Amino acid sequence: MNLDDRLQNVSVIGAAGKMGSGIAVLIAQEMLRLKFENPDRIYRLNLIDVSEKRLDGLRDYIKSQFLRFAEKSIISLRERYKDRQDLVENAEIVDAYINDGFKLLNFGTDLVMAKNSHLIFEAIIEDEKAKIKVYKSLKKIVSKDTFFLTNTSSIPIGYLDEKSGLDGRLIGYHFYNPPVVQKLVEVIHSKWTKDELKEIAVELGKRLRKTVVPSNDISGFIGNGHFMRDGLYALDEVMRLKGKYKLTGSIYIMNRVSQDFLLRPMGIFQLIDYVGIDVFQCILKVMRKHLGDETLKHKLIDSMIKSGIKGGQYPDGSQKDGFLKYDKNRPVGIYDIRKNEYFMITDEWKNKIDKQIGPLPAGFTPWKGLLGDKDKEAKLKNHFSALKNMNTLGAELALNYLKKTKEIAENLVKQKVANSADDVNAVLTNGFYWLYGPINDYI
Repeated sequence: MNLDDRLQNVSVIGAAGKMGSGIAVLIAQEMLRLKFENPDRIYRLNLIDVSEKRLDGLRDYIKSQFLRFAEKSIISLRERYKDRQDLVENAEIVDAYINDGFKLLNFGTDLVMAKNSHLIFEAIIEDEKAKIKVYKSLKKIVSKDTFFLTNTSSIPIGYLDEKSGLDGRLIGYHFYNPPVVQKLVEVIHSKWTKDELKEIAVELGKRLRKTVVPSNDISGFIGNGHFMRDGLYALDEVMRLKGKYKLTGSIYIMNRVSQDFLLRPMGIFQLIDYVGIDVFQCILKVMRKHLGDETLKHKLIDSMIKSGIKGGQYPDGSQKDGFLKYDKNRPVGIYDIRKNEYFMITDEWKNKIDKQIGPLPAGFTPWKGLLGDKDKEAKLKNHFSALKNMNTLGAELALNYLKKTKEIAENLVKQKVANSADDVNAVLTNGFYWLYGPINDYI
């Protein structure tokens, strides 16, 4: 059965979550493309979640994404609908596209909806017991040739396959958040994964216009294998610095150094907040179990969770408070664990800490300014070269961090998590929007 045939009936489990909803949109758009080419074929996308309320939100989200896509693609849609004489105005064509898209969709809470699916995307919580339970339930319902694609970002695929008895019909297909926007998909297969499924995974990535990067089946894979250790390094630095700068000051320093001095899209603590402190802790736990590495934990993460501070995002994508407090997604405070309250950043306090950090290199251009710069590589080299000649706290911390992040990346290759340095760099530049890969010649 080829990919076109399998795409006639697809299910997404956990469809109303932030990852499942994005996957749903991408697959729906591809299925609708096929429907235009094969009008006599029946296509069904079953969107399954435990919450009816969340499914209502999913309907709204899909409609908004269909609307956005249709408005951007109005010229090509006019060609697709050229035989519809009743469609004259752009708005009529947009509405027709949305209506045709929704004709493909079924919404519900019962796994039985997936009975006739040939591809099933699983995007539920990052809990191996929950995933295995879902797979075992689905195995009783679906045909023996149904393929499963899991969005796990840390649980070994071979472990899930073996515990669920899927006989090589499971592959890791790790979209990055949000799936509709992010270009990267990490693909992970176990020693049991069927060759046909491997081929379909690659072909699907091409159709969805994703950058497909292979990762070997080792817990955390490339993305979280790097991110978790990168975050742990920043947390350790905070603990080292807190005696002189207090915990709040140390968090601010490492967040600013990672964003401005290392030229990242956001600081490391803002990124941990974005992912969710609870999710960060969960992934560490998964990796610790499957790798047997007891260093994959941190008391500051555990303390934040005990205090009820979890970070993450609201349904509209805005940032929840975590290590940092946010106002319109802009950090305005830092959580003080000792006082169980947020310390609000004032201009006076910020200027004092910034003075201790020291200035940025002359001619500094922030991440956003370098993103589309044709001279980006030369400017990056100049930036990091300048840091080596600066005797400041910020420069010292940045260069040490740069060295550590390279060491983490190189270890992923040595430990055969990644097949090459290029694969590690591809994940960090495409999945995390870094301007440069961690394996570089800057240090």
